[in-house]
Amino acid sequence: MELFVSAMAATLTTVAFVPQAVHIIRYKETRAISLQMYLVFATGIAFWLIFGLMLWNWPMILSNIVTLSLALTIISMKLRYG
Repeated sequence: MELFVSAMAATLTTVAFVPQAVHIIRYKETRAISLQMYLVFATGIAFWLIFGLMLWNWPMILSNIVTLSLALTIISMKLRYG
């Protein structure tokens, strides 16, 4: 049951960032995005990834890899397009 709850939480919180990343990639519009928020968020996700690795919790590891990738994509687009 714990693995199921962990997997569902990981999936939902990861999927939540996909529309934002797709919108930014498609329209290259980042004015409304806070760079500071995404930098802090990406740092937090990196720590969650480390924690998941310490626990060897695969849903946590995989979802944080995907979420961190999406956040870093958004950060790079924000830096590139302002």
